[in-house]
Amino acid sequence: MSSKAVKVSALVYAIVFLTILILAYTGNLPTQLDFIPYLDKIGHVILYAIATYLGHSLFGYRRLRNGLPIFPLLFAIFTIVEEAVQGFSPNRTLDAIDLVMSLFGIGLGYQLAENGNKRRS
Repeated sequence: MSSKAVKVSALVYAIVFLTILILAYTGNLPTQLDFIPYLDKIGHVILYAIATYLGHSLFGYRRLRNGLPIFPLLFAIFTIVEEAVQGFSPNRTLDAIDLVMSLFGIGLGYQLAENGNKRRS
């Protein structure tokens, strides 16, 4: 994906991601798909994998001196804090499985971005 395509995709996806967060915190997520068991868990993996893939690509696959990838690390910290904050929201629930699925998505997105970067090198 070209640099411009990554930037545009990341911006559009950030808007979508933030919209989903706002809808969730205000209790306005659509309920039409609630009949599918564990769809929210699958959604966590997909949402966080795409965000990490785009973010890691946007950050140029940069790492800290100790080798940790910058975007996935920062996004994982954000995810842990955001999940903890849900315990204080009347419209959200603190759910350890959601956190695990989100972190799995971050790992998956990181791996996919790294694999794509290696193919381009």
